[in-house]
Amino acid sequence: MADMTQMTFGLDPLPKKTRKEVFLDEMNLVVPWGELVALIQPHARGAHQALGGRPPFAIETMLRIHCLQLWWNLSDPAMEEELHERPLYRRFAGLQGAARMPDESTILRFRHLLEKHELAPKIMAVINAGLARQGLMLKTGTVVDATIIAAPSSSKNNRGERDPQMHQTKKGKQWHFGMKAHIGVDAQSGLVHTVIGTAANVNDVTQATQLLHGQETDVFADAGYQGVDKRQEAQGLAVDWHIAMRPGKRAALELSNALAAKIEQLEKIKASIRAKVEHPFRLIKQQFGHAKVRYRGLAKNTARLQVMFALGNLWMVRKAILQGTQA
Repeated sequence: MADMTQMTFGLDPLPKKTRKEVFLDEMNLVVPWGELVALIQPHARGAHQALGGRPPFAIETMLRIHCLQLWWNLSDPAMEEELHERPLYRRFAGLQGAARMPDESTILRFRHLLEKHELAPKIMAVINAGLARQGLMLKTGTVVDATIIAAPSSSKNNRGERDPQMHQTKKGKQWHFGMKAHIGVDAQSGLVHTVIGTAANVNDVTQATQLLHGQETDVFADAGYQGVDKRQEAQGLAVDWHIAMRPGKRAALELSNALAAKIEQLEKIKASIRAKVEHPFRLIKQQFGHAKVRYRGLAKNTARLQVMFALGNLWMVRKAILQGTQA
C-alpha cells in the first residue's frame, strides 16, 4: 500500500501560516519603519563606537527586536534566546542568515537609548500622526480612563525592598500594588493618543486634563472623574465633560418617571462611548501579556506602555491601513 504521507495528488503542499506568522506579516506592513528609524537614527550616531569591537546592528533590526519583546512580553535574556531558536523572529528582524545575533546586552542598550532620549512618546506621536493623515483618528472627542498594572509586592530581592515608586491602592474590596496607566482615547476610533504613568494610589481625576490633546470638544469618563470640571486645571478648557453618574444614584432612578428614563437613556449612550477605552486595555493586558510591570521605576514602565499602546493602535486598525494601501 502506498504511503499516504507521501501522496500529494500532484499538488505542492501549502503549509498553513500560524497566527504568529500572520500577525508579524501584518505588523511588518503597517508599522512605519522608515519614519521611526529616521526618528531614532540621530540619537544613535556614535553610540556604539565607545563600546568597541564589532560593527553595530542596524537601527531597524534593533527596533524590530524591541517590538518583538513588547508583543510577546520577553525579557532581554529571553529575547536573545528566542532569536537563536525561532527562524520566524530572525526573519522578521532581518537576521536570516546572519553570522551573529544581538546578545542581551545589545538589546538592553537599545532600550536604554530610547529611554535616555525620551523617544517613546515621540514614537507614539509619529505613529498617531500617520493614522491622523489617513483619517483614522478624528480627535473631536476623548475618553479618559486608567487601569492598574501590578508590580511585585514582595521585598525578597537584592535590594530587600519594594519598588519605592510603586504604591498600593484599594479598588473595591481588594488591595493592589503597582502603577496606573492613564490613557486618553479617541472617542470615534478607540485609538490611544495620550499615555501617562503614575503610582497606583494617584487619583484618576488628577490626571484627566493632562490626557487631553487640546483639539477635542467632548470628554467622556466614568464616575471616578466626578467633579473634574470644577478643578482649577480644568477651568478655561473649551470642552463639555460627560461624566457617568455614580452607580448608587443611577440605581435609584425611577424609570417609570419620564425624566428619569431620559437620564437612563443618556447614561447608556455615554457608557457605549466609554466602552471604546476598554479595547486598548484588553489588547495590552491580554494579547501582549502586560499584566505586570517589567522594570523598576515609573519612567521605564511608562515608556514601555507608550510604545506598546502606539503599536496597539496599528494593530487595531491594521485592516483599514492595508485596504488603503491596496486601493
